[in-house]
Amino acid sequence: MKAFKTITIETNDAIAVLKFNRPDQLNAMNREMMDEIIDGIHWINEQSEYHVAVITGAGRAFMAGADIKEYGNQTPEQFDSFQEKGKELYDAIENADKPWIAGVNGFALGGGCEIALACDMIVASESAKMGLPEVFLSLVPGGGGTQRLIQKIGINRVKEMLFLGGQYDANTLKDWGLVNKVVSNENFLTEMMDFAGKLSRRPHKSVAQLKRLANISLTTTPFEERINEEANTVKQLYLDVEAQTAIKKFIKKSEQ
Repeated sequence: MKAFKTITIETNDAIAVLKFNRPDQLNAMNREMMDEIIDGIHWINEQSEYHVAVITGAGRAFMAGADIKEYGNQTPEQFDSFQEKGKELYDAIENADKPWIAGVNGFALGGGCEIALACDMIVASESAKMGLPEVFLSLVPGGGGTQRLIQKIGINRVKEMLFLGGQYDANTLKDWGLVNKVVSNENFLTEMMDFAGKLSRRPHKSVAQLKRLANISLTTTPFEERINEEANTVKQLYLDVEAQTAIKKFIKKSEQ
């Protein structure tokens, strides 16, 4: 694994943790950081021994969006490149075989919010705040925020978040169905890793296929094709030694 300047990667059993590491800038993302995040995500995705990935931030923020000083001084060509790299980043999380958990420990705004939206689940500290404030810059989210958000919560709430550009607390977003779990600030790291650990102990082949099937449900693929894909997948898993072993173990336990 290469050395990084703006992120860190740590591993714990079957869990890999990618941490944004520009705390003095609230982990605002510049070009160097974006490149390193992409490299880090790809590296984690390629390591089969890690069944779950966590992405979080150092200090008091998850990520406060793009580094506006750099973002605001781009040529059209640089802007296009930034957007293309952003898409690569979000897609690498969303399309990974393994589940990604966003550990939102503070502000997750703009691109930071969009990274969390690309993840499969969100664990947030009680002081966390998420939002898409691009409207204040006469812009719209450029990293899939409008589309991924609408897949997760209702249209009226999406429009409120986008039109007003406000910051929403973790408990509100849990009530809306966006955040999976809210934990205390003091126990954030422990509870986030406990949540990831529980997921890492599930059969990873099954979890990978469950993620793929869930994501397919959000596409324009015809319903009948999606149902057939599910049927084909369960057949493939059923014939695999991992499922056969688990089934036999369950039968043996039930007979005791």
